[in-house]
Amino acid sequence: LRCLDLDDNNIQSEGFNIVLLRALRGSPIKKLSCARCGIESIEIDNICFPQHLKYLSLSFNSVNADGCRELAKLLQGREATLSTLWLNRNKIDDDGVEILVDALQNNTSLTTLGLVGNDDISDHGEMKLLKLVNDISSIKATLLSNHTLECLSLEILDEDEEIKTHIYMATEINSEHESNPDATGRKKVICTQMCSVKRTELAALQEIDHSVYSEIDPLHLPEVLSLVDQHHGLGELYVALKSSIAGVISIVNLKKCMLQEKEYHAAKAAKHAAIAAEHRAKAEEIDAKLTAIDQAAEANQDGGYSQSNKRRRT
Repeated sequence: LRCLDLDDNNIQSEGFNIVLLRALRGSPIKKLSCARCGIESIEIDNICFPQHLKYLSLSFNSVNADGCRELAKLLQGREATLSTLWLNRNKIDDDGVEILVDALQNNTSLTTLGLVGNDDISDHGEMKLLKLVNDISSIKATLLSNHTLECLSLEILDEDEEIKTHIYMATEINSEHESNPDATGRKKVICTQMCSVKRTELAALQEIDHSVYSEIDPLHLPEVLSLVDQHHGLGELYVALKSSIAGVISIVNLKKCMLQEKEYHAAKAAKHAAIAAEHRAKAEEIDAKLTAIDQAAEANQDGGYSQSNKRRRT
């Protein structure tokens, strides 16, 4: 048995958790569909759960945040196999989304997640999903975003819905560079971090208030600016130059200040060295005088001893 379709059967939560999953334990099943089955709660036991399952549909049920917490068990760890998870028309809210997002941070198996018709997912929840697939808080964050999800369904895409639009764009990049996370991360950086229009939109949505060029080592700027010119043209190159020059100037100013500070301390050290040399000379002069006094005293003592001997002989 590789595929089992139980849609529109009223198996309910007990039938799904206790009967069905245990019955499928150890089976080679890869696809399981239980849409419109009256399922309200989910209990996942990794030991009993089918180990080869890749497709799971629980759409049109009543799965909530607690159910998401159980489903998250299937998305964590290196042994995660699930590639498609349909949760359309359930009772998932922002808390449920956050649980799924946390589970998907390091997941490399799930390519499709359906959340259409979960009316309690607000812009806040959608923002969590956007940051999952393209976090622009830093270049490193973008590179560490989820590069596996190729389809993240929320609602019918509306041109005015910026969050969904950017989620769609990020998952499109994921699908273009399937199985190559390094290339996917690089493409996201080029397409969003280095494109002023898109980055401005994403920065406003994700409440980011710093320039991406503030993170870039000036030594790497020529390569970065070359990429901007290559992928976005001269107009975007001008914007990049304008944005990056402030950072370069600030570093130049910092270097100038540090050189001035170095000169100050070197002058102080030289001055103290001169004073120390003067005191050493004074000390040596005093030592010389003391030595002369000692020598004169010894000479006088020797002269007195000689005169005494002459008197005795007379």
